[in-house]
Amino acid sequence: MPHYQYTAMDAGGKTVKSIIEAESQQALIGRLRDGGFHVLDVVEAKGPKAASLRSKGKMKPKSLVVFSRQFATMIDAGIPMLRCLEILGASCKDPVLKAAIESVTLDVKGGSALNEALTKHPHVFSKLYINMVRAAELGGILDIILDRLSGFLEYEMEVRGKIKSAMMYPVMVLGFSILMLFVLFSFVLPRFKEIFSDMDAKLPPLTNTLFNFGDFMAATWWMQLLFWVAVFAGYKWYGRTEKGRYNLDYMKLRFPIIGDLALKMSVARFTRTFGTLINSGVPMMRSLEIVGETLNNSVLTLAVDNTRLSIREGNRLSTPLSASGLFPQMVTQMIDIGEESGRLSEMLVKIGDFYDEEVSQTVKGLTSMIEPMLIIFMGVIVGFIAISVMSPIFTIVNEIK
Repeated sequence: MPHYQYTAMDAGGKTVKSIIEAESQQALIGRLRDGGFHVLDVVEAKGPKAASLRSKGKMKPKSLVVFSRQFATMIDAGIPMLRCLEILGASCKDPVLKAAIESVTLDVKGGSALNEALTKHPHVFSKLYINMVRAAELGGILDIILDRLSGFLEYEMEVRGKIKSAMMYPVMVLGFSILMLFVLFSFVLPRFKEIFSDMDAKLPPLTNTLFNFGDFMAATWWMQLLFWVAVFAGYKWYGRTEKGRYNLDYMKLRFPIIGDLALKMSVARFTRTFGTLINSGVPMMRSLEIVGETLNNSVLTLAVDNTRLSIREGNRLSTPLSASGLFPQMVTQMIDIGEESGRLSEMLVKIGDFYDEEVSQTVKGLTSMIEPMLIIFMGVIVGFIAISVMSPIFTIVNEIK
């Protein structure tokens, strides 16, 4: 949809200027008037402003956490929802979220329900968020659900932050290692080869092998670059097809060590999201549909879809999950106990907590294993280069003596 820049005056006589997304210019004018604004000017946003707004399709996750927490606090304090949205829209610093809040405010002023207004901004508010707000509006517990949502989003952001920080050091070491090897093969080794060639030194097989490898890398670097670009493009293309995406996701789950980590992360996300939705009053079938879309793995999504079909036929939740062979036995057993005891949402959240901790421990174990392996690998490479270069030097020194 196009974006429009408008200038309007609210009921208090304050001039408001903003850029907002709308179906048409007339539709935006109608929304502004329904919201109690006196429209002064509306033009289609073009050029740098519209381009910057469209290019920033994502916002900072922390912005949504802060918005949800402040919204919950203000609703709990008895401030009308419309006034809350106006205050939050005016104080928001994130441009993407700010534009979405202003659009939602106009829709709510026009008579739309909050969840209906949020639906128009899927790049900002996920299906999980929208459905929990819908359940909150039906149950009259908007402040409780918003507080729960902010806690859920904050916890997910914290888990992702821990994983990123844990992987930062190995990635930096690997990057530095690649850079160092590039410098050695591009600048250092050719210089040594030129010196040995000028001295007519007889090179040992180890040194010849190293120099030949360096020559090969220097002569075919563009071919290797094209090869990896082609591999990456082929991977992306194959991943866009339905069969390719399924096969790649299946390989990710079966890959040693990494597959176990990916499965634990998916199980943690599945159980925590599912438990939060059920606890917020969202029906089980709708919750499963939302959870399946948030897993980002077509193999697990298919398993969740099959679970929905199985539940429609009268089976219990734990039965199809166990039959899929993807979910650990402990997970299906705890879900079964939760169904029997009537505490399914509580049990799902506990499973999510457990697997989040498992993910943290697995990442720590991986980093503690990767770091020494990288150091050993670099030590072997540098040692091989050093021996290959020093051997002819020792030979020349002995001949001179």
